[in-house]
Amino acid sequence: MNDTPGWASPGSAPSDGQDTTVPRPAEPADDTGSTSKWSTSQPPAGQWSPPSTPGTGPTAPGPARGWGGPPPGGPGPGWGKPPAAKPGVIPLRPLSVGEILDGAVSTLRVHWRTVLSVSLVVSVISQIGDILLRRYLLPEPVALDPNATPSELLSQTADSAQSQLAADAPSLAILVICTLFTTAILTVVISRSVLGRPVTLADAWSEARPRLLKLLGFTLLLPLMSAAVLTVGMLPGLLIGSTAGVALSLLGAVAAFVVVIWLMVRFSLTSPALMLERQGVIPSMRRSAKLVAGAWWRTFGILALTLLLSMVLSLLIAIPFAVIGTAVDGDGLTGWPFLIVTGIGSVIASTITYPISAGVTVLLYVDQRIRREALDLELARAAGVPGYGAEQPGHGPSGS
Repeated sequence: MNDTPGWASPGSAPSDGQDTTVPRPAEPADDTGSTSKWSTSQPPAGQWSPPSTPGTGPTAPGPARGWGGPPPGGPGPGWGKPPAAKPGVIPLRPLSVGEILDGAVSTLRVHWRTVLSVSLVVSVISQIGDILLRRYLLPEPVALDPNATPSELLSQTADSAQSQLAADAPSLAILVICTLFTTAILTVVISRSVLGRPVTLADAWSEARPRLLKLLGFTLLLPLMSAAVLTVGMLPGLLIGSTAGVALSLLGAVAAFVVVIWLMVRFSLTSPALMLERQGVIPSMRRSAKLVAGAWWRTFGILALTLLLSMVLSLLIAIPFAVIGTAVDGDGLTGWPFLIVTGIGSVIASTITYPISAGVTVLLYVDQRIRREALDLELARAAGVPGYGAEQPGHGPSGS
């Protein structure tokens, strides 16, 4: 029962129990003796427009332009749908590629103290470990015998790859640990920057610390899964051992590499899902697969573009340091001056590219949830944007 006649929407049906003879805004009374004050001249059906600002409505002075028509000169950018709320580094709506990249850079600019302190410390530790390993532990590369048979050449290549992997294992372990801390802390920082909230390094660490073990599990699981796929792809050719086996191994390696790329993209949103939704490793991997489903090529394109930009930026920074290192070092590529100078360049490049890569991954996760689950409404409520209601319990910057 509608107890407030006159507030019904234009053209709607009568409320339950309302007399159908009562005139409504879209149904003026007839002129057969009725005493209604509604005018017999009404706007055409279906052309009602939202209330306009003073001086711009249909009754505003100036040239007539019709009921609810666009302003003179055509509709402007502000006509129609209102702009999306932007409490932080991104607008709360589906994002373009440029907005994702800009949001990552804006996070680096707005929270530079927290972001750069994390990435700088991680880059320095990683680079020191890499320099020490290259200086003392890295063995000489295994020379392949050009006169070997195809099966012998394949065996030598496998042995060389195995020894190289064993030599790089400590460096890879350091890189995994450094990437783990970087991803965990920067995910929290970026999630706060989306809401426009300040965050300190202590806050980010306190929030990220309970998720480190699970994030470590995923960080170790992904390369193991990739290695298993590559092994399965190359194993038949390795077992055959002839010229046909070499060709089969190469074909299997190419096919396995394609599968690895597909898996990497499919599970690329696992880290932000694990950190922000507080789920386990396997549920987070399923969550990533669900969010990427139907958008694999878009996700692949954005990640590939980010990787390309990071590589170009790293080269632009590293090349001058490599030239300087070569000029001041007379011992080749293993002398201390060369390693120190090039290490400084690598630290600078990593300090800048780490946050951008992490930012793109987190914002891709946010974008996919906005497109599929209307996460923008929850984020707007959590950020306290007027018109979206109060913040819901459990939907803070990390619980959305």
